[in-house]
Amino acid sequence: MNAIAIEARGLSARLGDAHILHNITLALPRARWTCIVGPNGAGKSTLLKLVTGVLTPSAGSVQTRGRIGALLELGAGFHPELSGRDNVRLSAALHGLDAKALAEKLPEIEAFADIGSYLDEPVKHYSSGMVVRLGFAIIAAVRPALLVTDEVLAVGDEAFQRKCIRWLDDYLAGGGTLLLVSHSLYHVRKLCRRALWLQHGRVRALGDVFEVSQAYEAAQAEKSAGEAASEAAAAVRVPGEVSIAAVRVNGDAGDGPVALGQGGALRCEIELGSRDGRPPVAMLGWLHADGTPVYGVSSEMDGAVPEALGDGRFHFVVDFPALPLLPGRYRLRTIALDAEGLRLFDQRERELVVSGESREFGLVRLPHAWRAP
Repeated sequence: MNAIAIEARGLSARLGDAHILHNITLALPRARWTCIVGPNGAGKSTLLKLVTGVLTPSAGSVQTRGRIGALLELGAGFHPELSGRDNVRLSAALHGLDAKALAEKLPEIEAFADIGSYLDEPVKHYSSGMVVRLGFAIIAAVRPALLVTDEVLAVGDEAFQRKCIRWLDDYLAGGGTLLLVSHSLYHVRKLCRRALWLQHGRVRALGDVFEVSQAYEAAQAEKSAGEAASEAAAAVRVPGEVSIAAVRVNGDAGDGPVALGQGGALRCEIELGSRDGRPPVAMLGWLHADGTPVYGVSSEMDGAVPEALGDGRFHFVVDFPALPLLPGRYRLRTIALDAEGLRLFDQRERELVVSGESREFGLVRLPHAWRAP
């Protein structure tokens, strides 16, 4: 049992007459990075509150081993009338730090939060970003055995988000245990190794992050394929530090459809501009014409290093030697993210028409062979 960080047995929760969670039983190992996925109302945040002791289950039990650091609702645990510094002292005491330990950690907390003189102002005067800065700074200094967080990395400015991601990478590399709720499947796969899929308050799947997240993604796409297709048709452009300068598909930099025979080769050349001169992250996503995701990959996950062209421009080349797509219409989506792969700044799409004769079903051709028994 020493290898278990969280163990829940028959966990249920009610809100009035409504059942939020139904008979959740699971065990999450230490030094593992687990994410909870599921649609809104699935019970994800409720489960985190039960794990951290914020809520009491209506049935069942939950046990945790090791010091817990929780980042749930913004400002939770902070007294609005007290200054940030006084709230730091209060939080430190709740985490078991004595006066000497706090004195050693306080400079680290001040530097991480980086809110200047506001540290001595009442928290009620803080913006939401300042509140999460202070909350995360305390967690970073305490360095709990188990970190539980609910979409908190989506708050704050870009520089602070990058700081949090760097800290998380170091925390996980050092053997920390993470339980994260997120709607971003990219960050689910980037940060976690296991995933828990909640659906209508029940465990739909628990296991390898790629298997679970892909199954969840497919279910969501099937549920709202038409809506997803219409939303994806509009290019996302957030003016900022990374931009797409050019995308060439098989040497063609235009925006018209690209024709390709079944099993043909495809080369995608991407040129990104980075305002701060750091190598950005490039991502490619394949979608069927109806919006169904087919495949996605990023330069960060593959460890690809772009060619630096100078003046903050970077060149990526991706080769697909034999596309297994079945005949039909597809969209190749190019996405530009910052150096941490945290924020999406630019996006372009190109239609791809795959031609060929095939009686197979689905989106891709899987190599196979029929054999006699």
